[in-house]
Amino acid sequence: MSYKVHTLQNGIRVVHIPSQSEVCYCGLLTNTGTRDEEPDEYGIAHFIEHVIFKGTQKRTSYHILNRLDEVGGELNAYTTKEETTVHAAFLSRDFERATELIADMVFNSVFPEKELAKEKIVIADEISSYKDTPAELIFDEFEDRIFAGTALGHNILGTFESIAQFDADRVRRFMQRCYNTDQMVFSVLGNMTWEQVVRQAEKHFGAIPKNLRSYERKKLKFKAYGSERQNRDTHQGHVVLGHIAPSSTDVERLPMFLLSNIIGGPCMNSRLSLVLRERNGIGYNVETEYTPFTDTGLFTIYFGTDSENIERSLRIVDKELQRICDAPLTEVQLRKAKRQFVGQLLMSADNGESQMLSVGRSVMLYGEADDIATSCDRINEITAADVLKVARKVVDPQKLSSLIFY
Repeated sequence: MSYKVHTLQNGIRVVHIPSQSEVCYCGLLTNTGTRDEEPDEYGIAHFIEHVIFKGTQKRTSYHILNRLDEVGGELNAYTTKEETTVHAAFLSRDFERATELIADMVFNSVFPEKELAKEKIVIADEISSYKDTPAELIFDEFEDRIFAGTALGHNILGTFESIAQFDADRVRRFMQRCYNTDQMVFSVLGNMTWEQVVRQAEKHFGAIPKNLRSYERKKLKFKAYGSERQNRDTHQGHVVLGHIAPSSTDVERLPMFLLSNIIGGPCMNSRLSLVLRERNGIGYNVETEYTPFTDTGLFTIYFGTDSENIERSLRIVDKELQRICDAPLTEVQLRKAKRQFVGQLLMSADNGESQMLSVGRSVMLYGEADDIATSCDRINEITAADVLKVARKVVDPQKLSSLIFY
């Protein structure tokens, strides 16, 4: 993988990853998410992701939605704790159409009050949907407890009460404070030339006024969170175990990704899938997730099982995690784990949208992105001692917090 980076005078960085495919991808990534919200703004980052689709100085919501749809393209957006991204998929002939549309939405939205009112109802329905889906709700509630009292300690959607307070002025104030040009990356993957990419970026993003970030995110302090059980009257029990994990700049980040993959990655041969599902038949959905943030991270284990099997499942999970913490992986185990992880990485890199977003995010956070070969080399350099060290810090059963719906 090769890529080039250009910085506009206003601080927006432009990244291009060449591709031979006629299907191309681009996205404007902004280093702003829910952790940048003030207490009276909870949910506003996600709200903005919705309402930039509702009209600009020259387009109605109908025209925004049809601009790429009518040529077979796709337009979407997402919000995380630390990032908001608007992205598109399109044919190479429509590159300027996609670039201009994203710039128009992010920098020229007018936030008509009638449209804001309708979108509040949509997001309220989204919140209700989460509340009716315990397998998803449990993650939000677990994060709320792990990060209680910090900027990460509230969910992305906000609450019915907070959403109701938002208006166009509050949206504009948040964007002026947090949508900083030096925190933005316009990432492109496609078969256009580097000169075309720079020309379009200068044309549609170059005149945006410089707005540099004037604040620093607050350093996070954590209190230990123990265990909690809630009777939700569900047919199935839902369990999340987790602990604070390495940040996105920590040298232990890659060993943590490898460890998470070993314990409960997407393959059927993960440790917990084997012991819970294959050997004992007491869990259908078993998974782990490692999410690094800029100054901390979170590792979680989730499984669903019949309520009468919760205690047995917890004992099995604890035993398996203890095995991982007691002794280093053998050479054979480590070699197989790294080969599997590298295979997943290479297959992910074959997805153009995933690659565009990954490179853009890396440039946004680190100023550069590893090529695939370098990433694979770094994975292959991980030792059994590296994995054991991070395991004892993060997945020791005695350190894990838990939240259980039953």
